Amino acid sequence: MKQLTLSAGAVIVRDEPPEPRYLLLRAFSYWDFPKGVVEAGEDPFDAAIREVGEETGLEALDFRWGKGYQETAPYGFGKVARYYLAESREGEVYLPINPTLGRPEHEEFRWLNYDQAHALLAPRLKTILNWADWLVQHSHGE
Repeated sequence: MKQLTLSAGAVIVRDEPPEPRYLLLRAFSYWDFPKGVVEAGEDPFDAAIREVGEETGLEALDFRWGKGYQETAPYGFGKVARYYLAESREGEVYLPINPTLGRPEHEEFRWLNYDQAHALLAPRLKTILNWADWLVQHSHGE
């Protein structure tokens, strides 16, 4: 059996009343949360933090829901994506140049409410959004 390739990332949320906003990144016509491949020997949680920083420039993340995560079902050629949930209260998102590509990995980013994000995400990512939104909604005011 082929070894699955694990990616790790985070659903980034900002509390922007009247409702939370989620950060989505677009590469070509595909919207996703920040994530990337876990390197050999790297802890997936550490990889998630690294990837968010590399893809968005955001570094002040609060994993106030802990290190719990949700994974996608396998997709593509044996890939699985693991997402943690983090709050970002500050910092401007930018799309840094990936040294390997010579350009940013993504063309666009948006902070979207649940309905807007749900409309753009692929089915396997809607499950991740639902999980994250449930945690956010059930911890409001803590």
